[in-house]
Amino acid sequence: MSSNEQFQIGLLGASFETQNMGVGALAAGAIKCILKQFPNASVFLLDYARERSNHALALDGKEVAVPLVNMRFSKKFYLANNIFVLLLIAVVLKIIPSEKGRNWLATRNSCLRKICQADLFASISGGDSLSDIYGIGRLLYVSLPQILIILLGKKLVLLPQTLGPFRGKLSQIIAKYILRCAERVYVRDYRSLRALHGFLGHQNLPDKYGFRYDVAFVLDPLAPSCLNVVGLSLEKKCQTSLIGLNISGLLFMGGYTRNNAFGLLTGYKGLVYDLIDFLISKKDASILLVPHVFGTQEGSESDLLVCERVFASLREKYPGRLGLLQGSYDQSEIKYVIGLCDFFIGSRMHACIAAISQHVPAVAIAYSDKFMGVMETIGVGSLVADARELQKEEIVNMIGQCYESRAVTRRHLETKMSQIKVSVLDLFNGVPIGLAETSVIGN
Repeated sequence: MSSNEQFQIGLLGASFETQNMGVGALAAGAIKCILKQFPNASVFLLDYARERSNHALALDGKEVAVPLVNMRFSKKFYLANNIFVLLLIAVVLKIIPSEKGRNWLATRNSCLRKICQADLFASISGGDSLSDIYGIGRLLYVSLPQILIILLGKKLVLLPQTLGPFRGKLSQIIAKYILRCAERVYVRDYRSLRALHGFLGHQNLPDKYGFRYDVAFVLDPLAPSCLNVVGLSLEKKCQTSLIGLNISGLLFMGGYTRNNAFGLLTGYKGLVYDLIDFLISKKDASILLVPHVFGTQEGSESDLLVCERVFASLREKYPGRLGLLQGSYDQSEIKYVIGLCDFFIGSRMHACIAAISQHVPAVAIAYSDKFMGVMETIGVGSLVADARELQKEEIVNMIGQCYESRAVTRRHLETKMSQIKVSVLDLFNGVPIGLAETSVIGN
């Protein structure tokens, strides 16, 4: 089909409404890839929210309108856009023999009507949430809209993401249904691709399963209109190296269970303080604390609150050498800030991708397999410090070694990154679009 046709394409599992800049990076990167292949397409987000909204996305120097079609994940079953209500209607549609009757019922519901009008759906599940690593509740949250799309007979493409693990029986049933019914399934690391072989019971995976790079590699950096940094002057950073440090609010609070949910071998809080002291005292560097998940609610996984707490406790100890990024920024603006650094350390994977995609050497402090999986794809698996396997002293020493060899890493990234970005932008080349053969709303 011609790339000039005005398709309607829905994006699942990514949003600009969240305060997680990694999710925003996935949304912006996916939309950029869609519009590269289908420049006249109308892209909308299908996600959970109380109200519909519109987002203006800055893309390649232009502003792209991206509306949000909202569903609800709620006990209020009287809501017409409740995901459980939508699923029930989808099941009823499959048993109505009359095409006219199916179309009449589908168009009575405004949310369902928008879904039925779309030519293609692409799902990215927050990058790593098609898994039960965060619990069965999160898996249901991201998988039910995908099941809805499949039941309605719409084409579903799973965009590059980390799949699994699926430890529970229910998780395995849900995942196998989605993976087998999707038109295309792309993973962002070769470990996930190998795992699919055993999980789906295929000796050789069909062509619809394949590897593609994470879409956030092509996110555009954008200079903020106002850059608010306290404790450190970025203009005077030339005398020392500037190291960006992303502290994860999720790891700082011990995971969602607040009891070392990810089984880290080292105490994360102690690691953060020791790392700051090591880099300033031993490596004579300046450090900028860079949150990648925002929010002001106490008890949340906000990086911002944790960065503020750490900065407040250490600013007098390291005057002029420790800074904090304050204010409100979107995913492109945060990427710009990270690009100002000479070296980066992150516990949020997309903060690390923001760095390496701009040739900034970055060490990822990992709490799951996704970090090594993604970093291996660009030949920098040695820059992953797995906190589940390494003690605090080992991580600090490893980061010190990576910092000393940062010039070599930068040259490697400069060689690789342009090729990777070209590959990412080719993501939708050859992707089928339109109704699936099993559509319940007529062909």
